[in-house]
Amino acid sequence: MNRLRKVFLSLSMAFLSTGFLVAQKTAEQYIDYGIKKLENNEFMEAIVSFNEAISVNNKSYQAYYMRGNIKQQFSDVHGAMKDYNTAIEINPKLTEAYFERGNVKYLLQDYYGAIDDYTRTIELNENNLDAYYKRGQAKQQLEAYQDAINDCTQILSKDTNNVDAYFLRGVLRIEYGQLSEGCLDLSKAGELGDLKAYEMIREKCNDARSSPRK
Repeated sequence: MNRLRKVFLSLSMAFLSTGFLVAQKTAEQYIDYGIKKLENNEFMEAIVSFNEAISVNNKSYQAYYMRGNIKQQFSDVHGAMKDYNTAIEINPKLTEAYFERGNVKYLLQDYYGAIDDYTRTIELNENNLDAYYKRGQAKQQLEAYQDAINDCTQILSKDTNNVDAYFLRGVLRIEYGQLSEGCLDLSKAGELGDLKAYEMIREKCNDARSSPRK
């Protein structure tokens, strides 16, 4: 019996030394570790961990999404786009991936594509105010001013003190020829603490045309 026990222990140690009995980390564990590294700005270590998660489970959409965020941060927009595409293919309801892919398309001046992704983001989460704002900016690039103004108004219907929405809507209204309304929006943005709004007011609003209508 003692001999058999010794043989068993010897075989166990051999397996352990070669890694056969070492539990492999799960994809979720690699993802959690990668996120911790990302929070500490250890970007390469984070990417390595997300790579490991994908090698363990190539359906780990969270790993593709997080890796895409790092690539986007380091201006690898095409690599980020590929990772977001994969994440969305695996999980078509991953709201964050649509939003970030929209941001990449915006950087690439694919404004129609960006609008599509921001719209999908809003369809999945109607309270994502950043998606309304970014969609408004994309529409501004296409000179679709009224639609862009509507996006800002949507933001303000949900957050009445959203300073960025007031500023952008002010700029849009001025570009669209609604000078007095735009100047009032800029004034509100300034009132809420956006000092650059006052610079815009000095540049665009200090003439008779911008006087409030009676």
